Amino acid sequence: MLRIRAWWNPLAPLPTVGGKPALHAVEPDEQDVWMDLGERVGHTLVLGTTRVGKTRLAEILITQDIRRGDVVIVFDPKGDAGLLRRVYAEAKRAGRTKDFYMFHLGFPQVSARYNAIGNFSRITEVATRIANQLPSEGNSAALKEFAWRFVNIIARALVALNRRPDYQQVRRYINDIEPLFTEYAEAHLDAYGAEDWKEQVEELSSKISERNLPAAQRGRSKEAIALMRHLQTQDLYDPVLDGLVSAFKYDKTYFDKIVSSVGPLMEKLTTGNIAELISPDYLDEQDTRPIFEWMDVIRRKGIVYVGLDALTDTTVASAVGNSMFADLVSVAGYIYKHGVPGASMSQPPMISMHADEFNELIGDEFIPLLNKAGGAGFQVTAYTQTWSDVEARIGNRAKAGQVAGNFNTMIMLTGC
Repeated sequence: MLRIRAWWNPLAPLPTVGGKPALHAVEPDEQDVWMDLGERVGHTLVLGTTRVGKTRLAEILITQDIRRGDVVIVFDPKGDAGLLRRVYAEAKRAGRTKDFYMFHLGFPQVSARYNAIGNFSRITEVATRIANQLPSEGNSAALKEFAWRFVNIIARALVALNRRPDYQQVRRYINDIEPLFTEYAEAHLDAYGAEDWKEQVEELSSKISERNLPAAQRGRSKEAIALMRHLQTQDLYDPVLDGLVSAFKYDKTYFDKIVSSVGPLMEKLTTGNIAELISPDYLDEQDTRPIFEWMDVIRRKGIVYVGLDALTDTTVASAVGNSMFADLVSVAGYIYKHGVPGASMSQPPMISMHADEFNELIGDEFIPLLNKAGGAGFQVTAYTQTWSDVEARIGNRAKAGQVAGNFNTMIMLTGC
């Protein structure tokens, strides 16, 4: 009876901790372990097998960062409810709930929203963030380059039309670029064309016969073909329009290559409730879920919990996570050059980023965050089970070694 752990038994034994006391280093003269805050900027790697306390250690470090007033960003591929509760509870205790955001792919109805490709320093970043999610081995490398160029054409046209790129629009115009070409061409002619350009286009349209069209243009609207022919007779060179015209003239087999490579990825990113999270409608006043941007989070010294729900859909989790990393690298580059708006150039905000199970997140976008963003105030703490998990994820031992070389501090947890 005395071995039963119950409230009425004052002699109940303590729960077993497992292992051998000698290996646990248990002794009467225990002392606290301290780490100089200056070493955190060199990034920290935490290794430990399942159930040895990685997430609990993460909670301790995150708590300290929140209490210290840092910008805190937590990436959690699994979506650990306990970790989320702890982050929110500490934000509340520190009086920082007004700057707390929860982005969670598993709970889109209560999640904040984020446009993964809506913010950039250079327009080419949009195409890079999408194309980097595609395979690049063997014949896939050529398709990846095709996809990059096509997405870049779309992104440049959207920005020129004062529209913010998002996954929904990219998916729409990958399948059919004609509406985007027509919209941009008409806007361009309104600005720079002759006053009677509409009459000229209508006249050209009336003369078009489907039988006499090249094979690549059959099935296109006569108005769009007439627009293209009218533009070709004008001395109105525009790089964006030139890209759209070249895409509009491509043979259908070219589009089939594009759709076969990037189409499935865009389908996953724009299906169901998740589409509203990563392609938010900025003009929808009925949707009260907040929309956050990394620079605004850093400026306000915010706290962001990112739950990627990787156990449900690894592809979407990886694509969104890597897009966020690419966005953060771009933000780091801006901070390098211009500083944080409203903050001192000599003392930028400290940005503490915690990546639990980061072997699920590691990609080409994560590496520059480690080896280039430290000077912008980023300090990364990454948690994973074994280094072999990282090597297996990257698939390249040399590149895995490159990642390892950017962690100045390593903490190992054991269950011996």
